[in-house]
Amino acid sequence: MAHTVSITTRSVALLMTLFAAVVVAGCGINNIPTYEQQAKANWSEVLNQYKRRTDLIDNLVSTVKGFAEQEKSVLTDVVEARAKATQAQINLPADVLNNPAVMKQFQDAQNTLGGALGRLMVVAEKYPDIKSGQNFLALQGELSGTENRIAIARRDYIEAVRVYNTELTTIPGRWWKSFMYPSSKEMATFDIPASEQTVPKVDFEKK
Repeated sequence: MAHTVSITTRSVALLMTLFAAVVVAGCGINNIPTYEQQAKANWSEVLNQYKRRTDLIDNLVSTVKGFAEQEKSVLTDVVEARAKATQAQINLPADVLNNPAVMKQFQDAQNTLGGALGRLMVVAEKYPDIKSGQNFLALQGELSGTENRIAIARRDYIEAVRVYNTELTTIPGRWWKSFMYPSSKEMATFDIPASEQTVPKVDFEKK
């Protein structure tokens, strides 16, 4: 009889343990680290696409070096903005995702480059030999595609951060943060509308 009771007790204990595991797994205990890793992955894609844009600019500059003398200031602006944007990305601190001030500095550098690049592309339209060249057309297409990927990557990052920050500030996420993840902090996001961060769209097709 005692043996039967022992088996029953162990069975009940096992069932209770399994039930507790299911409850814990379903109540969001892993949400915070999961959402955090998703946001970090999306941030990496943002950086990847911004780097792709800066890498393309060297070839673009080489393609349009035949500008008239009065246009050289536009070219200089692009080169200088590219250097600053590259430096800003290289020097990003480890806490950038939790540091709104640093995030804004990064955004400002990228926005300056986007604006300078947009002005360069507008000026290039004045020169048929440049805008109709195969190299320029190829670069224009790559840059346009990259701008689209930047917009998508930024949008995905913003959404991932929204989900993560919401989890940290609402119940039951707030409870799990207090008990399990006290070092978790809200992440910084882009605070400038996407429409203000993209290179102006220019139609390079012949009229």
